[in-house]
This record gives sequence, structure tokens and C-alpha cells, in this order.
Amino acid sequence: MKLILTADVDNLGAPGDTVEVKDGYGRNFLLPRGLAIVASRGAEKQVAGIRRAQDARKVRDLDHANELKQAIENLDAVSLSVKTAGTGKLFGSVTQADVASAIKSAGGPVVDKRSIELPKSHIKSTGKHGVVVHLHPDVAAKFDLTVAAS
Repeated sequence: MKLILTADVDNLGAPGDTVEVKDGYGRNFLLPRGLAIVASRGAEKQVAGIRRAQDARKVRDLDHANELKQAIENLDAVSLSVKTAGTGKLFGSVTQADVASAIKSAGGPVVDKRSIELPKSHIKSTGKHGVVVHLHPDVAAKFDLTVAAS
């Protein structure tokens, strides 16, 4: 079965790669989880979009990582407003995707949500929280995220 990967799959390939896999693996694992799409002429056009999105999030080298670090650390205020109870506890939690969109809305660069490290697995209270963004194995940007009640 010929498939085009839409996400990074261990020991198989990166997003946008066209791979040949056994029918059962593709039908029972990759396709139901949304990790791949069936290769066709229309799907090959989607590969270009997948690769463009991946290149926009990708850190090219150490110098680029240092530039992104400076851009993130120079942001004035990265804040996120969420629904809360009267005690300051959140309805739900703040995830890495929420932090990535908060960085972008504060005027920062586009950051991959998988490179964001929260103090705990999720933020569940209002206030200031220290967040680390791993841009490169040698470069990490640190900033404070302010979670406020809406």
C-alpha cells in the first residue's frame, strides 16, 4: 500500500514522505490515526502544503535558533486569558498548543508545540508560570506566561 505521511512516524519517515507499507499496517494503524493518507494525484498536491507548514516551524540551524530565542525572550508580555472558577482554578487546562498560539499572538515567531515544556504537564491555575521552549539541542528560550481570568 502506497501512503503519504502527514506526521512524523518512528522508523518510517517524516511528514510529506511517500512510503510503501504492508496493507494491514496502513489500513489498521496509519490511516485511522491520521498519520497518513492514501497516495493519489490529489494527495500529492497536499504534500507541498504539508512540507511548507513543516518548513515554517522548523529551526534551520544554531544561528536561527539563537535569533528565535532572542525574539521570544524580548516579548513584552505573553498572556493568555481563560475561563476560570471563582477560586482561580481553570475550567480545563492550558496546553502546549495554547502557549504556542499565545506566543504568536504576542508578536513572536511560530513555534512548534512539541518543543514547548510547561512546568507541569498542563497549567491549571492563574498567575505567572515559567515556560521553556527547546529550539535546538543547545538552545532553550525561557519566558513567563501570564494566565489571567477572562
